[in-house]
Amino acid sequence: MAKENKQKSFLERMGESQVWKSIIRSGVPKTRRQRMHAILGSVFLHLHPARLPKHAVKVGYTWCMGGLSFFLFVLLTITGILLMFYYRPTVEYAFTDIIDLTEQVPLGMMRELHRWAAHAMVLIVWLHMLRVFMTGSYKPPREFNWGVGVLLMTMTMFLSFTGYLLPWDQLAIWAVTVGTNMARA
Repeated sequence: MAKENKQKSFLERMGESQVWKSIIRSGVPKTRRQRMHAILGSVFLHLHPARLPKHAVKVGYTWCMGGLSFFLFVLLTITGILLMFYYRPTVEYAFTDIIDLTEQVPLGMMRELHRWAAHAMVLIVWLHMLRVFMTGSYKPPREFNWGVGVLLMTMTMFLSFTGYLLPWDQLAIWAVTVGTNMARA
């Protein structure tokens, strides 16, 4: 009876909350086998959980958009690092460096690959979030994943806007004007 009257500690209450259950889905592992399963599960079972309905495995259900957006992110990272060696982000050199990257590099391949991958990533991320919303995949216990996805989509849109400004041409100047006016409103 004394145990029933005892109030739960903060950690016990936190462990029973919906937020905790959405982040830590399997509970705290207590045995060696459970710890090993938690480690393997976080790496391998993220792509395909232990139990899935048949329709969820079909390509037509997911369209591999999470994997495509990750691939485009890796491609953008590699091409962005390579472009950083040449591009100088100053007012006097920004536009001329972009022109040189477009005309001096054969077919402007590196810049165009980066540019088209950025456009594709914005499209794929939006389609991925739309698919997640339409299929209800954001519902418990995955609401933490939804929050992370919304944060990543916001970062993608912000980085796309900053990439739009790098040539520092007339279009970029007007984009800065519109963007700052939107932020001010």
